[in-house]
Amino acid sequence: MIRTPRITHALSVDRRGLIKSAGFAAAGFAAFPLAGCKAQDASMLDSTPGSNPLAIPPLQSGEIEQGTRVFRLSLTPGQKEFVPGVASSTIGIDAPYLGPTLEMRRGERVQFHIDNNLAEGATVHWHGFELPAAADGGPHQLIRPGERWSPSFEVRQRASLYWYHSHLERKAGPQVYAGLAAPIYVRDDEEERLDLPSDYGVDDIPLIVQDRVIDGFGRLVYPLSMHTRMMGMRGNRIFVNGTENAVFDAQTGQLRLRILNGSNARFYDFSLEGDRSMQLIASDGGLLDRPHIVRSVRLAPGERAQVIIDLSEGRPLRLLASSPEIAMGMMGGRGMMGRGNSDDASGDVFQILDIRPASSAQRIRVPTQLASLAPTDPSSAVRTRRFVLDMGMMGGGMSINGAAMDMNVINERVPVGQWEIWEIANPSMMAHPFHIHNVQFRVIDRDGRAPPALETGLKDTVIVNPREQVRLLLRFEEHTDPGLPYMYHCHILEHEDAGMMGQFVVVQS
Repeated sequence: MIRTPRITHALSVDRRGLIKSAGFAAAGFAAFPLAGCKAQDASMLDSTPGSNPLAIPPLQSGEIEQGTRVFRLSLTPGQKEFVPGVASSTIGIDAPYLGPTLEMRRGERVQFHIDNNLAEGATVHWHGFELPAAADGGPHQLIRPGERWSPSFEVRQRASLYWYHSHLERKAGPQVYAGLAAPIYVRDDEEERLDLPSDYGVDDIPLIVQDRVIDGFGRLVYPLSMHTRMMGMRGNRIFVNGTENAVFDAQTGQLRLRILNGSNARFYDFSLEGDRSMQLIASDGGLLDRPHIVRSVRLAPGERAQVIIDLSEGRPLRLLASSPEIAMGMMGGRGMMGRGNSDDASGDVFQILDIRPASSAQRIRVPTQLASLAPTDPSSAVRTRRFVLDMGMMGGGMSINGAAMDMNVINERVPVGQWEIWEIANPSMMAHPFHIHNVQFRVIDRDGRAPPALETGLKDTVIVNPREQVRLLLRFEEHTDPGLPYMYHCHILEHEDAGMMGQFVVVQS
């Protein structure tokens, strides 16, 4: 039985208690090796062609039972060889690590039966979905060991790439890191009429990009240190769908890449080697109004983007990702978090995927008009709420509006159907990706400046740079529950686990 949280808007923060309870020890993973030192970043760029075939998650469409699409899933412990011959303890969904891509359609009803075969509790959050609070899969929907959770809801989202992952209180970081995450494809008639590449695993490819720490023995480790607490977990090796040094043999003249930043904390600037252009067609919550020609796309943890790349010339391509600096310099510099080209980003460069095209392939023209998106109208808002993200001294006091996450506190009550502006301010020295459950919002501006291409569509996660304010326009359209909350939080999972998260309920106006 979930205890109904008390209502409050003014909280004090016990920072010593917050650090003590941050949950970085991942006690439920007794067999999961832990490292006590800072992970060392290392450039992964190399001229060696990819040698491991890209793993494509199996596509699972469930079964139609009495008009409902039903999925049966199991959370299971497993082992994965991140380095050949060396097994590491992991967890997954119907797999040793990660899980299947779930496919569903907008407008239909879905039902899940999720069995927890782990030795500890877990949750499964449907990231990006609008749904009842009881089905959200946040910290309040705990699935205890040996138990089954059976949420059901209508799929309201536009066609796009979403994902499902652990949202366990104070342990989302270690559980996602160990493998409890996977993609979701939502389809709809509007997108299918455009005849975009959509043959799963052939010309429509999900890419779950994750960095992981592999120690000198070849084992996966989750480092515990003050640096990890403050900056988040940043690994020294890159895996795509669990594959390192991946290669994909394309059969078509165009390839649609659905990119998910599934890392705990690392930001990426994705680009093609040789400064080749890509067509950006979608953000978190669906298609943009039109294709945008881009040479790089920046994604923070939790964000997604879809790009189409041209292979008709028959030349091999390499998808790269640089790792931008996300903290301000000691001298108070602005940092490297502009959302334009990656030329201003510094740090490591990673080899994400080598793409080998077919010897001959025909190019398909991308429509000039994609989704119909209403103009962003801030004048429709009847209220403005302000959220201030704070890290405290040396990352020891993660909070929003001065309060650390408390499962028994509802921080905001939001009337259903009401347009609001949410101002997200970041006075800290580090960029934070801000995620809101149960909504797809529109970005109004960044410090008064119009949003870039990736932020002109529907979003559920947005980067807030150091010393920056981002304004969002949003409305919760249904699913009221005065006692059961949704979350808003930083999607650097170590920050979320340490308290940079709040709760809100949607209520009748």
